[in-house]
Amino acid sequence: MSGIYIHIPFCKQACHYCDFHFSTSMKKKEEMVLAIAKEIHMRKSEFEKEQVETIYFGGGTPSVLTSEEINFLIAEVYSNYKVAENPEITLEANPDDLSEERIIELSKSKINRLSIGIQSFFEDDLQLMNRAHNSAEAKKCLEVATQYFDNISLDLIYGIPGMSNEKWKQNIENALSFGIPHISSYALTVEPKTALNKLIQTGKIAAPKDEVAQEHFAILVEMLEANAFVHYELSNFGKENFFSKNNSAYWLGKKYIGIGPSAHSYDGVSRSWNIANNSLYLKSIQEDRLPNEIEILSTADRYNEYIMTGLRTIWGVSLDRIENEFGSEYLRYLNKQAQKFLDDDLVFIENNILKPTPKGKFLTDGIASDLFYLNLE
Repeated sequence: MSGIYIHIPFCKQACHYCDFHFSTSMKKKEEMVLAIAKEIHMRKSEFEKEQVETIYFGGGTPSVLTSEEINFLIAEVYSNYKVAENPEITLEANPDDLSEERIIELSKSKINRLSIGIQSFFEDDLQLMNRAHNSAEAKKCLEVATQYFDNISLDLIYGIPGMSNEKWKQNIENALSFGIPHISSYALTVEPKTALNKLIQTGKIAAPKDEVAQEHFAILVEMLEANAFVHYELSNFGKENFFSKNNSAYWLGKKYIGIGPSAHSYDGVSRSWNIANNSLYLKSIQEDRLPNEIEILSTADRYNEYIMTGLRTIWGVSLDRIENEFGSEYLRYLNKQAQKFLDDDLVFIENNILKPTPKGKFLTDGIASDLFYLNLE
């Protein structure tokens, strides 16, 4: 199973917490669509033996593209790659781009999954994050989208300064009221060089608190699991048959090609990433050069990646796979490093698979980093 990720590097406005690569100027949008189409063609040899099962439009805000532009890029993938019979084709979208007319247009395209950036149903939260939509638009777009799409995911952010547990519960209840089969939810994190970081440093807003985020996370897990959601990855909850195939492939170490500025690719032995600069990306593609850097992954790199992704998912870290793929030295190292977390009831081993306990889930990333193999040569 392989996937193609297409990064659309444009947004109407900058959210205060975001450090992804994008531009708020649409001047080069048409030029960029043509360059992305050209990169799709230039890289087809990488997937000669692969079948594409997922196509994912991420960003930025892919819903700033017209339906014609989206259909054009999907057609380019179909004409250059072997595409599975019923691929998952996801479009990330913001509520302010999803008018009823637009949703109907998209439902007639090959897009069969929407990932909608709601973040919160409360006006003050949306303003704090500098989102382009308001609460009414969030609700309206979900009302309409659920009439035309079965497979919808929405994003929610927790740990927002000043958000009480009660308010967070209301956010989750609002999401559940639309019968959505997939929810992705993330703690508000403060990245350097973002507007949010500056607002906190100048004392205009309070910094998010870890203990609040941890409480919100526990509420989230409890409420969603009570509503038949499977907590299949640290930040992702899906009803049966509605897990994100695109993201699951990434966590399970499958191959994917990332197209567009700043997009990452992985082929099992190496990782590559495109330059995070729209002008330099365009120039390079126009000159028939791929604007990417490649890193061949060492055994330690691949082991660390498997620990990080495996521990975050319900599939866990297979001790058999560690021994078979990386060798007994890595297995001994993992067992030694994991012992303190086993003793503290933060991880457990079942059927030779290492997983976090409910208590350990929120701390997964920190636990994983302690299990990393550091090549100190």
